[in-house]
Amino acid sequence: MTNVLLFSWDRSLPGREQLSAQHFQDFMGYMQQQKTQGHVESFEPVLLEPHGTGMHGFFLIKAAPDKLNALIASPDWLQHQTRAMLHLEGASVVRGVAGAGVAERMAMWSGLIPK
Repeated sequence: MTNVLLFSWDRSLPGREQLSAQHFQDFMGYMQQQKTQGHVESFEPVLLEPHGTGMHGFFLIKAAPDKLNALIASPDWLQHQTRAMLHLEGASVVRGVAGAGVAERMAMWSGLIPK
């Protein structure tokens, strides 16, 4: 089952835009390294059109559950998350499922609906 990790943010903190731009490039390199080494299946950065408040960008990272667990427990991941807190507003990390995992979760949910 493929799991996903959504690393999202609202915007750069005012005056810290250069830090955000540099960290974005560094994080892209880090994620490419993770993919090359087989630690993640894929990753995709997404920048959303301006729409007021809330999420304006995210990385969608896909990997097997055990590989995502190892990723988010690694010192490099924790360093990137700590860096993000210094220049991003609304940074968050959320786990989820994709692929066959969606059907499994929907079947479980449907089975729990009172009849």
